[in-house]
Amino acid sequence: MNYSALSRSSALHLPNLHSTNPTRSVSLSIRSCIVTQNNAIEGQNLNYSVTTRLGQLTPILKDCSIRIPSGQLWMLLGPNGCGKSTLLKILAGLLNPTSGTLYVKKPKSFVFQNPDHQVVMPTVEADVAFGLGKFDLTLEEVRSRVSRALDAVGMSDYMQRPVQTLSGGQKQRVAIAGALAEACKVLLLDELTTFLDENDQVGVIKAVKNSVDSSGEVTALWVTHRMEELEYADGAVYMEDGRVVMHGNAASIMDFVKARQSSYLNQLKLK
Repeated sequence: MNYSALSRSSALHLPNLHSTNPTRSVSLSIRSCIVTQNNAIEGQNLNYSVTTRLGQLTPILKDCSIRIPSGQLWMLLGPNGCGKSTLLKILAGLLNPTSGTLYVKKPKSFVFQNPDHQVVMPTVEADVAFGLGKFDLTLEEVRSRVSRALDAVGMSDYMQRPVQTLSGGQKQRVAIAGALAEACKVLLLDELTTFLDENDQVGVIKAVKNSVDSSGEVTALWVTHRMEELEYADGAVYMEDGRVVMHGNAASIMDFVKARQSSYLNQLKLK
């Protein structure tokens, strides 16, 4: 195959989505927040609002702050509508915050919830190599990157398989391998297991965990609503109403969420 002609950028180049608040200027300082060497992601006081059809300004993120250590897998969770997917898209550069400070180590890669939006080539090997056409690499270097990336996600035996024959979870792993082949430092993952069966769910999350642990350089932030996925995480962030309300290890976040849920159920019983 002709690796040098491949380029993922045209297939995945998304339009830049901006805040729909025209009255406020963007006050975003990319590196002005205090960034420690040990953090791959830092955001401070991030705000994002949209304007409804009736012209009303609706805040989605409200002075939201987050920090994710380098070389770890962290989960981002919270109730529906709390702003976690919006925050992930801001970290990926797909949305611009109205204000706040932000640093994300580069290169970074966003992996979509639906792998069919990202896996675009006919074979596994071709898809993982697709984004490498923008680099000045030899054929051997491309093959080496593809091989290492597929090995990291447990898909080495599928290199020549047609993409359409893969399960949803296998496609997700191929999408992750494509990001790893491009030597990304930060993986931003949007509810990857939503449309997958139980076996594929476990396979995908183990692939991400293995990629993070084996590289020592990759940081992953995974948006999820599945509590059981926390057992694979080094840490977690919990959001409510557009704000991060707790950072911590997976066990402490799980206890916090269970307490929140119990309190909510008790309130319902009293009504």
